[in-house]
Amino acid sequence: MKIVRSLDAVEPLHRGAVAAIGNFDGVHLGHRAVIGEAARIAGDLHAPLAVLTFEPHPRRFFQPDAAAFRLTTSQGRAARLEELGVDVLFELPFDDAFAHVSAESFVDDVLYDTLGLRHVVVGYDFNFGHRRRGTPDMLIERAGHLGFGATRVSAVHESDGAVYSSSRIRQCLAEGDPRGAASLLGSPWEIDGIVEEGDRRGRTIGFPTANLRLGPLICPKLGVYAVRAALADGEGAGTWMTGVANLGVRPTVNDRGVLLETHLFDRSIELYGRRLRVRLVDFIRPERKFGGLDELKAQIAADAARAREMLGV
Repeated sequence: MKIVRSLDAVEPLHRGAVAAIGNFDGVHLGHRAVIGEAARIAGDLHAPLAVLTFEPHPRRFFQPDAAAFRLTTSQGRAARLEELGVDVLFELPFDDAFAHVSAESFVDDVLYDTLGLRHVVVGYDFNFGHRRRGTPDMLIERAGHLGFGATRVSAVHESDGAVYSSSRIRQCLAEGDPRGAASLLGSPWEIDGIVEEGDRRGRTIGFPTANLRLGPLICPKLGVYAVRAALADGEGAGTWMTGVANLGVRPTVNDRGVLLETHLFDRSIELYGRRLRVRLVDFIRPERKFGGLDELKAQIAADAARAREMLGV
């Protein structure tokens, strides 16, 4: 998948695509309906499949001091889009200048003139342009006038009638329900990042860990999870491994800051400095403080055994 990160970097070979447009934070099943419709149209037109999105998320731009809320990092979103067969990802920088682009200019200058899109697909609630004045109806009308196609996809509902949404997924994660989040996402929610070197304390008690910071991602319920993990690039990339992970502040050893510490089962590989994807599969227990390292070691062993049961390994 080709990633284009500025309008100045658009080349002739990137033009003529069918693009799904949106933030696509999480790439949940509602988002996948939009992308799936774009893929269907791209197939009919024998055109490349593209996604047009923005970085940073507009919400982060307008509310820079708000708590972390994202379901995917830029890299994580790109990985999921590539898995869906997207050919080109237009990840445009959302800055002050872009925030002041009018809805009309977004359609005329960005979608039509610069990107040369043949067709665009948006969700039912897609708003765009300065002060979010652009609507799907306006987009369809203006695209038709310019000579390219536009489609609005209706809301996709869960079995209980609720619309698939990022906010529902965030609620599941906050409640320690990764399976519920996965049912909305279409796959387990994951944390991805560069493995950082820690104090190697886990090695001393027989449970070495790969440590990740959440960065811009929402913080799920603190506690212990059964997980699957895979390297994102380089040797061994894409091979999913099983493990157990603690998400928390490590109260027993008095560390500060939220950290995801993942112990991989039956593996001995060097991970420091590599990008790792960790999927939360099931919740085992809340985080708690122990009387000492011996008690902690015994509990980790019990957690690992429980994770193996949950993962079927």
